[in-house]
Amino acid sequence: MSIQTCAVDAYVIDVLMPDLVGHDRSPAAFVVYLFLLRQATKAKRDAVSISLQTIATKTGLSKSSVQLAIRRLSRRRLLDTSSASIANPQRRILRPWIRPR
Repeated sequence: MSIQTCAVDAYVIDVLMPDLVGHDRSPAAFVVYLFLLRQATKAKRDAVSISLQTIATKTGLSKSSVQLAIRRLSRRRLLDTSSASIANPQRRILRPWIRPR
């Protein structure tokens, strides 16, 4: 078994974590964002298709906590769920601190 690593932008730890956990008082939103970021990185895509129940199971959060976290991340423009449907729950990870070249 090999151990995989996952690079995370310093912004996520230095700015986003204290903002979501401390200011918004939503550690679940931070956990969900990290989980989705990892899934997107693994898939080498910006969007992942993953159900609320799967996110809940993989993060150890309740399904309702995941729903609230996703709503908060969408409001904060860290997650785009506009193309999501019940049959195809697409979640696009946004990184507003990165400027396109």
